[in-house]
Amino acid sequence: MKAFIRIFLLFVVITCALSATIYLGLGALVSLHSSKPEKADVIVILGGDGGLRVKKGAELYNGGYAKNILLTGIDSRYYRPTHPNWRERKLMTLGVPKSAIDVDTWSETTWEEAENTAETMDRNGWKKAIIVSDPPHMLRLHRTWKKAFADSPKRFTLVATNPEWWNPLIWWENSTSLRFVLSEIKKNLFYSILYY
Repeated sequence: MKAFIRIFLLFVVITCALSATIYLGLGALVSLHSSKPEKADVIVILGGDGGLRVKKGAELYNGGYAKNILLTGIDSRYYRPTHPNWRERKLMTLGVPKSAIDVDTWSETTWEEAENTAETMDRNGWKKAIIVSDPPHMLRLHRTWKKAFADSPKRFTLVATNPEWWNPLIWWENSTSLRFVLSEIKKNLFYSILYY
């Protein structure tokens, strides 16, 4: 009986240690696929942001990484091409000419952003894209865009913003990163069932 109790306690300790390690490593896991930018045909700035993604996209454009920008996640119900939305206006104030900005008003999810971007790239003859989003979004982006670009010559590079609230090693200490990471874990599981 004592041997059983020792084995059971050892099992509990190992399980707790393993669970804690996995939990603490979630920040690194979800942000793993971010990389340095490479020259491309288009910079895709994903929707759902408060301005950091737009700023990063403008930096990349002004740094000569691509001559085109595609904004996704803009609601078609409120978009008027003759009246640029705030993201377009922000890009223009950061030095991006209106002629370099294309707008995707059809995409509502990350999956749709990847599929619609692939079609836009085909129409324009673009072969390589830089995808801009926040660090905890990188794992799902990598899996989604890899699937959307499968069996095609198109390639992509994921470039993350640099938000003040993000630290992959202590992500649970900030409420914004905590919500983002937990949301991304759920969305990754959902996408695994639905798309991959």
